[in-house]
Amino acid sequence: MDTAERDHRQAQATALLDGLADRDVVAVAITWIDHSGIARVKSIPLDKLPRVAAHGVGASPVFDAFLLDDTIVAGRHSGSPVGDLRLHPDLARLTVLAGQPGWAWAPADRYDQRGEPHPQDERGLARTMADRLAVHGYEVRAGFEVEWVVGQGGTDDFRPATTGPAYGHIRQVELSDYCADLIAALVEQDVDVLQFHPEYAAGQFEVSTAPEDPVHAADTAVLVRETIRAITIRHGLRASFSPKVVADGVGNGGHLHVSLWRDGKSLFEGHLHPDAEAFAAGVLRHLPGLCAIGCPSVASYLRLIPSHWAGAYAAWGVENRETALRLVEGRDLEVKCFDLSANPYLVVAATLAAGLAGIVDGARLPDQITVNPVQVDNAQRLPQSLEDAVRAFEDDEVLTEAFGVEFAATIADVRRGEIARFAGATAEEITDATRWRH
Repeated sequence: MDTAERDHRQAQATALLDGLADRDVVAVAITWIDHSGIARVKSIPLDKLPRVAAHGVGASPVFDAFLLDDTIVAGRHSGSPVGDLRLHPDLARLTVLAGQPGWAWAPADRYDQRGEPHPQDERGLARTMADRLAVHGYEVRAGFEVEWVVGQGGTDDFRPATTGPAYGHIRQVELSDYCADLIAALVEQDVDVLQFHPEYAAGQFEVSTAPEDPVHAADTAVLVRETIRAITIRHGLRASFSPKVVADGVGNGGHLHVSLWRDGKSLFEGHLHPDAEAFAAGVLRHLPGLCAIGCPSVASYLRLIPSHWAGAYAAWGVENRETALRLVEGRDLEVKCFDLSANPYLVVAATLAAGLAGIVDGARLPDQITVNPVQVDNAQRLPQSLEDAVRAFEDDEVLTEAFGVEFAATIADVRRGEIARFAGATAEEITDATRWRH
């Protein structure tokens, strides 16, 4: 980052100060998502924003080696107490937080002290993969479905805050003020909400947002989740985004929707364009390794089981909600196996890398599955443990090349750290330990 760029960022931030002060902002939360899917933060008083925009705020690179319980892994390339990074807020995404009066938020890009991008910056990797597709003439639009459960406050156990049935309007009526406040907060923050509804599990809801460019889609997923958390707390309740909230229940998903565009035309609309098919085939081919990114926790594999609409099979189908890839007819490709213990920037980056590899190879989809895959004798299951997913990731040359040697090794080290953390644990112990971490 040269002097001219720093000066531009400082001037840009300075121009924002009066407007933010007029909206009673006193501080800015600058977040990044670590490799375990946890939102970490450094916050600054509003008047420090111009300097931080230009020169960043310090943060140790040790966070690359954090597990979900804040244990630090002694990894091959991460985990050292030595060194410092600079967090630079993306002012284009700076948002006044409707659910946290006095606060604004911006996602961070992580740089070293010389102003060079940090090689393990998750947001930067997502941008790089989107740029690679752009070089080939493609634009990608993406969006996330965010699922969560609402529990009663004051307890670490999960006690649903509503007794209404799955998808039932009763559930929404019982928490009417909460739901209205949440939707209002999202809209006030310029989040384009497509739909909101109660989901299947006890106390579960879902919100879907409009497609955006991939990096901003991941930003929005972070903003939506933290807004949900803030509004839930303000109502005296607790929100969990964990892939498995109770051991014998249905978990929370974090489905990714992606569409491929060229010359302003969606290649998923109408008849499936060969390039869109190749993109989808690439994602399907690399799904086992992608699970280490999109299903990155031990708890993920308590959710990723057949006949739970979790997408447990490495297969695709038109409007098939049991295959890992659901082709939403005339619109986009939904990756159903992913959950919200994942870092959304890494999910975007890895999925785009797999899809681009499919395009380059001219990949073609196998026959679709038109029934529940459990009825198909040769239907291939996705990895059934995090350990299997990590091995698949390490064996996947496309994904490891996209991440780079250092980044790929750290992903594997962090995942194996979580595997060791929960070695021998029961499903109940895993869910109890992870319930409120995501």
